[in-house]
Amino acid sequence: MSVYKNLFKTTLIYGIATVVPKMIGFIMAPYHMDWLPTNAYADYTLIFSWLMFFNVVLSFGMETAFFRFYNKYENQKEVINNTILFLIAVSVVFLTGVYLFKDYIDAYFGIPSIIVDFLIWILVLDALAVIPFAILRAQQRPIKYSIIKIINVFLNAGLTVVFLYLIPQYLQKHPTGFLQNYFIRDFQVGYLFVANLIASLATLLLLSKYYFQLKWSFNKKLLREMLVYSFPVMIGGLAFVVNETFDKVFLRWLLPDDYKDLGLASYGALYKIGVFMVLFRMAYSLGIEPFFFSYAKNDDAPVKYATITKYFVIFGSAAMLIIVVFADIIKKFYIREEEYWHAMEVVPYIILANLMLGIYTNLSVWYKLQDKTKIGAYISVFGAVVTLILNYILIPKIGLIGAAVTTLTAYAVMMLISYVLGQKSYPIPYDKKAISLYLGTATALSFGYFYNFRENYFIGISFLLIFVGLIYYNEKVMIQRIIKSVLKR
Repeated sequence: MSVYKNLFKTTLIYGIATVVPKMIGFIMAPYHMDWLPTNAYADYTLIFSWLMFFNVVLSFGMETAFFRFYNKYENQKEVINNTILFLIAVSVVFLTGVYLFKDYIDAYFGIPSIIVDFLIWILVLDALAVIPFAILRAQQRPIKYSIIKIINVFLNAGLTVVFLYLIPQYLQKHPTGFLQNYFIRDFQVGYLFVANLIASLATLLLLSKYYFQLKWSFNKKLLREMLVYSFPVMIGGLAFVVNETFDKVFLRWLLPDDYKDLGLASYGALYKIGVFMVLFRMAYSLGIEPFFFSYAKNDDAPVKYATITKYFVIFGSAAMLIIVVFADIIKKFYIREEEYWHAMEVVPYIILANLMLGIYTNLSVWYKLQDKTKIGAYISVFGAVVTLILNYILIPKIGLIGAAVTTLTAYAVMMLISYVLGQKSYPIPYDKKAISLYLGTATALSFGYFYNFRENYFIGISFLLIFVGLIYYNEKVMIQRIIKSVLKR
C-alpha cells in the first residue's frame, strides 16, 4: 500500500499545482469573454492552438527523455547538463530562424507584428523552463514545483485584470490621465500575451539556479542516445497537438463564413467545461510519469501498473459522470454569454475524449520503458491522420459536433492500438473486465442522461448513486482496507 500512498500523495500535490492554475483560468475565462469581442476571443483560441504546436517543437521531446535517462544513467548531472544545453541551442536556432522570416510570419497570421514578438518570446521562455520543472519532479520536490506554477498563474491573471479591466476603467473616469499616453486601446489580445510574457519571464527567473550550475560542454554520446529517444517523442507530441488543437483550425477553415467567429468562440469556450477532466488527467500524468520510470526495475512493476490503471479508470469515469450531470449548472457560472450555449452538445464527447487520452497515457508505459518511442510516434501520427480526415469530412456535415466526435475517435483509436501492441511487447495484467465495466457503464449513463434527461437532477443524481454503488460492490475489499488504514492513524 505504501507505493500507492506515495503515488497518491505526490499526485495530490501535483494536483494542487494543476488545479489552482486551471481554476484561475476557469474563473478568468468568463471575463475574457466579457472583455474581448467575439472575433477577438476566436483569435485568442486559435493563437493558443498554434502556441501548443510550437511548444512541442521547442521542447523536442526532451522532458520524457530526461526522465528516462535520469533514472537510467549513473551521472545524473550530465543528463541535466545535456538536456538544458540542448534546449538552449534549439531556442537560439528557433529565434534566428523566426526573425529571418518574421515578415512572412506576420503576414501569415494576420495579427500585429508586436503580438507575434510576444508569442515568440513566450515560447522560448516556456521551453527554457521545461527541464528545470522536470528536475523538480524527478527529485520529488512537488511542493516547490507547485508554488512556482501557482505564482506564474496568479501573476498572469493579475496582470490580465490590470490590462483589460483596471486601466480601461481608470481611463474612462480619467480620460486625460497620465496612462492615456502609454496604454494602447483596442489591444486586448495583445495585453493578454503581455501578461503571459511577464509571467513566463518571472517563472524562468525563479528556476534560474539550474542555469548557473551548468557546465558548458556536451556529453556527445549521451546526447546522441537522448536524441534518438526524444525525436520520436517530439513527433508524437506534434501529432498529439494535431489531435488536441486542429479541430479549432479546421473549424476556422470549414465553418460557414457567417458562423466562423461565433462557432469557434463557442467551441473554444464550451471545450473548457471539460476542464475538470483535464485537471484530473494532468495531475495524474505529472505524478505517474516519474513513477513509471523509477519503479520499472521492480519485479512487480507490471502488476502495479495494472492496478494503477484500473483505479485511474474508476476515478476518471466517476469524474466524467459528475461533470456531465452538472454541466448545465457549470455553464451558468462559467459562460455568461448565452450565445455560446448552443454548442453544449459537444461537452460529453470532449470529456470522454480526455478520459480516453488519460487511459492512453497509462497504456503508453510499455514503449517508453522499452525505449521504443518510435512506436509511440507512429501511434500518435496515426491518430493525427484520423483527426485530419474526420475533421475534413464531418465538420462541413455536422459542424461543431463533428469536431468533438473526431477528437474522441482519435483518442479511442490510439488507446486501443497502444493496448494491443503493448500486450505483445510488454504484457501487463490489466483487469479488462473491470475496466470495461466501469468505463462502459459511466459512458452509457453520461450520454443517456445528457441526451435524454438533461437538467433532470433527480435522474442525474440517481445515475451517480448507481455508479458509486457499482464501484463499492466490486471494490469493497479494497475500500474497506483503505478506510481501516485511515482510521488507525
